[in-house]
Amino acid sequence: MSPNNVQNDTHDSKRAKSSSGRPVSAATSASNGKTEEAKRKESSAIYKPKFSDSLSRVNNFSIIESTLREGEQFGNAFFTTEDKIKIAKALDDFGVEYIEITSPAASEQSRQDCITICNLGLKAKILTHVRCHMDDARIAVETGVDGLDVVIGTSSYLREFSHGKDMEYIIKQATEVITFIKSKGLELGVNRVGIADTVGCANPRQVYELVKTLRSVVSCDIECHFHNDTGCAIANAYAALEAGATHIDTSILGIGERNGITPLGADKEYVMNKYKLSQLREVENLIADMVSIQVPFNNYITGYCAFTHKAGIHAKAILNNPSTYEILKPDDFGMTRYVSIGHRLTGWNAVKNRVQQLGLILTDDEVKEVTSQIKQLADLKPLGVEEVDTLLRNFHQKVNTPLNE
Repeated sequence: MSPNNVQNDTHDSKRAKSSSGRPVSAATSASNGKTEEAKRKESSAIYKPKFSDSLSRVNNFSIIESTLREGEQFGNAFFTTEDKIKIAKALDDFGVEYIEITSPAASEQSRQDCITICNLGLKAKILTHVRCHMDDARIAVETGVDGLDVVIGTSSYLREFSHGKDMEYIIKQATEVITFIKSKGLELGVNRVGIADTVGCANPRQVYELVKTLRSVVSCDIECHFHNDTGCAIANAYAALEAGATHIDTSILGIGERNGITPLGADKEYVMNKYKLSQLREVENLIADMVSIQVPFNNYITGYCAFTHKAGIHAKAILNNPSTYEILKPDDFGMTRYVSIGHRLTGWNAVKNRVQQLGLILTDDEVKEVTSQIKQLADLKPLGVEEVDTLLRNFHQKVNTPLNE
């Protein structure tokens, strides 16, 4: 966290002080005595859609977490067996319904790792992702997985430039492989159909119409896999759920082939009791360390600046009611709100909040005066927390020292 970011805890009971010098409770000084939680619940409704789609599954879906399959295709990724065990356990503890792992047909170590993860006794179902080929299917079913995701390219491009097979061959091959897997009693793609935007070219409107059309002709579950080449993976996943999709593929931090896929994460109230959202940043840090990257500063929810407020008008509103500039509660995700004050854009309300946190007694006029001093110094360079606190303490001592001393 940047040195000029000051933590703001609006839930505490530190003493505030009115312009008349009379102490007031910080918890009730905002508006009409309402608690922050009451105001949050009251105002959160403004961010919700007014009308729900009859097809929508945004409040009833499952995650197929593919860090151990798609994530292995990320340029920097090399997961040892120990790494895979740590990741699988972290994902299971987070609460994902499915964990997808690399095909055991990929290599002998992949096969052994598949068996190891299957034997961990996790709550999540273990899936593997295999080609629509009998050899792959036989190897996979012997590892102890709960199910298989079976893939074969059907687009005209892939039929011409990848496997070179026609639709008649694809249907015959798929029927043979599916019949074999079903005979083993395993869950597989025939229990749900999958849509994969493998090149990341789709936009949300296209996704919605495609999934809606598919939903009109099938009654089984619908799984969606979106790549992020054009930055639409999250929006596409949401559009798919609105149109009736039931399963979304994700990976931690979105790592995968090229720019990766829809990242693991949740930002709506309906998943608060379903997944351990407070562990999201911890899981992301685990993967970031393993693949030698940093969590982006602007990463949604868990980014360095996700709950940092700087502009004076923003800070004032946030201190009165966080819902004014936050649609999410930082503590739901194990994060902390910060109000940055050591800069030229700071406002006196933010400085006043810091004064209260330090237990200092200043009138509003005095806070405005010291805010002016902070701005003057910050025009030269940003001020760290310690510098601001020292300035505030010295100013407090000065204004509270009798003139005859």
